[in-house]
Amino acid sequence: MSIIAQYGDVFIILACVFGFFMAWGVGANDVANAMGTSVGSKAITIKQAIIIAVIFEFLGAWLAGGQVTETIRKGIIDPALLENDPQMLVYGMLASLLAAGSWLMIASFKGWPVSTTHSIVGAIVGFAVAGLGVQSVNWGSVGTIALSWITSPLIAGVFSFMLFRSVQVLIFDNPDPFAAAKRYVPGYIFLVGFIVSMVTLVKGLSHVGLQLTFGESLLLAVAFGVIIMMFGLLLENRINRGDRRARSNYDFSSVERIFGVLMMFTACAMAFAHGSNDVANAVGPLAAVISVVENSGSVTGSATMPWWVLVLGGGGIVVGLVTYGHKVIATVGTGITELTPSRGFAATLSAASTVVLASGTGLPISTTHTLVGAVLGVGLARGMAALNLRVLGSIVLSWLITLPAGALLSIAFFFMFKGMFG
Repeated sequence: MSIIAQYGDVFIILACVFGFFMAWGVGANDVANAMGTSVGSKAITIKQAIIIAVIFEFLGAWLAGGQVTETIRKGIIDPALLENDPQMLVYGMLASLLAAGSWLMIASFKGWPVSTTHSIVGAIVGFAVAGLGVQSVNWGSVGTIALSWITSPLIAGVFSFMLFRSVQVLIFDNPDPFAAAKRYVPGYIFLVGFIVSMVTLVKGLSHVGLQLTFGESLLLAVAFGVIIMMFGLLLENRINRGDRRARSNYDFSSVERIFGVLMMFTACAMAFAHGSNDVANAVGPLAAVISVVENSGSVTGSATMPWWVLVLGGGGIVVGLVTYGHKVIATVGTGITELTPSRGFAATLSAASTVVLASGTGLPISTTHTLVGAVLGVGLARGMAALNLRVLGSIVLSWLITLPAGALLSIAFFFMFKGMFG
């Protein structure tokens, strides 16, 4: 207890600095989930993507980022093991934030889209093994998380393959693609509004105390879908038939402009949903440190989330995106396969659908892996030759080393903090 009392202010300052660093990593690496397909398909420019993400990522983090968060992330450690040594939790959370932030910085520098959740989970596993022993880790939870390496991209890939094939058959293989787009795109607009509303209602707004049932969320999402469809129809009617000679590989430019309207909306909504969800990876451990210090070393199961912590997390995400987000956005948007607005739409909607499915069934997934799988599915719909297998290989390798990299860095930082304060 004396260590907590003696260094309490130092611990909180360090936690804020490392939490901001971790949030910077989320912005630099993970925002590509929301922006990569829109930029890669040229529906929006990188400058527009940054402006959209700055606004909606911050709003998502601040408004829907959470009032209460679990002190021990993902049920990986039994809190009872830390009751007699609360300073161990503080060292561990500081080490986890610094380790996960460092790995995200390395991955972002390389342009690798990695899972921020897996980064922080790997870091917590590392400190738990080093400080409490191998038996302290709930390996069942870790195994379930590892399973998402396969389930996330597989489900999203199947969805995106089927969705883009439907676009090809209904619209691009039609003798008059523009007329077919006018006919079928309203249905796709409804799907976008419905699915992205479900993502926000199910995954995002539960944090603000708006505890909707899955059925209530479903009804609200249908209503939002209809509203968005009506709005989309107004925008669609402003698009005139383009010059039939202006084609990009497979698609009439006028048809792609219609899908470009969809991408603007999905970019805004997915940025909001992403900010509301993934800010917890940065501020969850930070809130745990604040709770332990303010409660004089008491280790409890949950910690109140002060409003300024969410602002700090949202600010970190924004700074990370502005300063370094372009590299991973380029990998997701252009590195795996060539994207157009119609292909980007199929990938984004499939990724969102997978997130909703996982929320409703409790299936563990990674947002990053989901989107990469969705982009992969769109590429496969055009044949293996459409995929950049070298880029895919480096992405899969980065996924495999994320958990152990976070764990090893966390172990090193844990013993560093223990030596400094203990």
